[in-house]
Amino acid sequence: MPSLIPPSFARAWACGAALALVLLAPPDAAAAEPYVPITSPADGAPLDAMDQNRLVYEVDPGPRGDHVHVYVDGDEVGILRQLKGSYTLETLAPGSRELCVKVVNKAHTPIGVQDCVQVRVE
Repeated sequence: MPSLIPPSFARAWACGAALALVLLAPPDAAAAEPYVPITSPADGAPLDAMDQNRLVYEVDPGPRGDHVHVYVDGDEVGILRQLKGSYTLETLAPGSRELCVKVVNKAHTPIGVQDCVQVRVE
């Protein structure tokens, strides 16, 4: 019994169905997740108050992020647009300090992705 559906329509329908499967498939979560690890200094590291200390980071801002901000003890001290690099910290007062890098959007609002380390400045 011959098919009542023209072959060109069947091919178009099959292509449309395949495209829908691709478009509706969940995205690869690992590729879309933003991250921002601080690679140096290590958490708990001692820093010399007289040295020019560097914060080394790498970032993937993800689809909602744009760049990163650097914070020392909750105060913003830098805006970084490179995805991988370092930032020279201003002279730090002796004591315990918290260094953070936060992913922000184009409006400079944190999107909730950050990494922080505690250091001891001596």
